[in-house]
Amino acid sequence: MNAYSFVRGLHSGFRYIIFVLLVLAIIQALLGWLGKKPYTEVNRKVNLFTLIGAHTQLLIGIVLYFLSPFVQFNSNTMKDPVSRYFTVEHWVMMVIAIALITIGYSKSKKIVMPESKHQTVFIFYIIALFIIIGAILAGHYPVL
Repeated sequence: MNAYSFVRGLHSGFRYIIFVLLVLAIIQALLGWLGKKPYTEVNRKVNLFTLIGAHTQLLIGIVLYFLSPFVQFNSNTMKDPVSRYFTVEHWVMMVIAIALITIGYSKSKKIVMPESKHQTVFIFYIIALFIIIGAILAGHYPVL
């Protein structure tokens, strides 16, 4: 097993943890927002662990980016869909999604009203989830 295989496996496996955390945070936020529930320490921790997990996945992805044979910097990169996806599209969409998670978490910390905290987390996290799903579906290549 080489470094690329190890990091790819780590990145591929960790995505499921991020997905579960993100969906859990979204469900909690939606129930808290619509149910007018208080913003608890459990809500804060789930949101924080989602944020930390997303950033950890980003760091693993950065390492993978430089190890991957699919990332190419030449004149044919934009012509080849697989190369274009891994060199440009995937990481751009994921960075946008992680930025949205970060903004949603940060904005919710500054809000006093619990319903507004839940609403903010829900809106930013659900948009991030849609971007992540779109990024994954855009790269429906069998090499993953």
